[in-house]
Amino acid sequence: MLNNALVAHEVQEAKTPIRFVLDNVKKKATFENIAVVGLGYVGLPLAVCLAEKFKKVAGFDISKQRVAQINHGYDATNELSKNVVEGSGLIASTDASSLADASFYIVTVPTPINDAHHPDLSPLQSACDMIGPHLKAGDVVVFESTVYPGVTEDFCAPILEKLSGLTACEDFGLGYSPERINPGDKVNTVENTIKVVSGDSPETLERVKAVYNTVIKAGLHVAPTIKVAEASKVLENTQRDMNIALMNEMSQICSKVGINTNDVIEAAGTKWNFLKFTPGLVGGHCIGVDPYYLATLAEKVGHHPQVILAGRRTNDSMARHVADTTLRMLIKKGGDVGKMRVGVCGITFKENVPDIRNSKSLEVVDALRGFGITPLIHDPHCSADVAVAAGYELCTADEMSNLDAMVLATSHIEYTNDPSFLQKIQKDGILVDVKGVFRNSDEAKALQYWSL
Repeated sequence: MLNNALVAHEVQEAKTPIRFVLDNVKKKATFENIAVVGLGYVGLPLAVCLAEKFKKVAGFDISKQRVAQINHGYDATNELSKNVVEGSGLIASTDASSLADASFYIVTVPTPINDAHHPDLSPLQSACDMIGPHLKAGDVVVFESTVYPGVTEDFCAPILEKLSGLTACEDFGLGYSPERINPGDKVNTVENTIKVVSGDSPETLERVKAVYNTVIKAGLHVAPTIKVAEASKVLENTQRDMNIALMNEMSQICSKVGINTNDVIEAAGTKWNFLKFTPGLVGGHCIGVDPYYLATLAEKVGHHPQVILAGRRTNDSMARHVADTTLRMLIKKGGDVGKMRVGVCGITFKENVPDIRNSKSLEVVDALRGFGITPLIHDPHCSADVAVAAGYELCTADEMSNLDAMVLATSHIEYTNDPSFLQKIQKDGILVDVKGVFRNSDEAKALQYWSL
């Protein structure tokens, strides 16, 4: 039996917080009691993976509907099948007391921006407010939510310390491990993607590594500090945003000189070091949001982020560019634009996902409405209730017919794999194929065609 007095003596000699010595003696990774706070498209897949390996995994979310769905095996984000959710044994709850027994907390709440494009850290604060009262000496809290460097230690830690009466890096450990979920991607899943991990001490880092090593098949990358790990996440998505912005700007230039952007990209792509990004609408809650977190940090330290914000302005302008182009083509076609049948296909923020948050496709719809057009809207992945709650009414596939113009805003597989899809457009009609998925089809060549 372990002699606590002996352990205490060893702690004093090594100048290591007692909690970690006790943990190293008494615990192995699989004995951690884990709580995942936030069960969205990031938290649920991770919680399910953990529940398959650990005996005690508590899932927490503030949405009663979301929790009820998960407990019935249903994932509204379509990331996981019913068999996977049910088979994991994960139990979700909206009761904060379910966090009380945890020794290892993982926070996966969203980190959006407000109307002024500034970071909204209120979900993080709420998560810390719930965890703090239950935090015990020896616990570890890991954040996965996308933030700018410093948020974990300078924003989250003080809240946890105040509510728990404990001190970070002395009484409890802090870690940061940025999420890398790609919604709709069934190949690069949480288990198959290298995980960046970090901790506020070597002891915390070992705990973090032990937990994630249990479920991440692709392996871990250890960042030297929490701030480095935080910065790596905002850099990932900012880099992608900037590359797409370049392609979007190039598409506008190509349009003015009468050449096809995709032809240019294919030619340039023959160079060994060319990165084949393509133009498109950049929405959602990652690529279109995270650069503002990096920009906020830059401004905090006295640097004006010219490239980052220029790229954001370009990408934020593309929905209006698509709508303006559609209007010009309708005017050129002739007739009363307000009476024309215009269909917008796909309103989720990306292909084959149900999420409409920050969707630029909806901005296209709004812009067309501003021109006096009442577009028909269709999406096979977005639920009718979600659309109505956001102020949009979906039509059926049959109602989407005899169109003067179709805007293929989000290229769901149901559209791209259906040979008869373009027959919904009149013979002299217009196809605004935002991402150019039909650029080589004979059906598209028979229409008035445009793509980015």
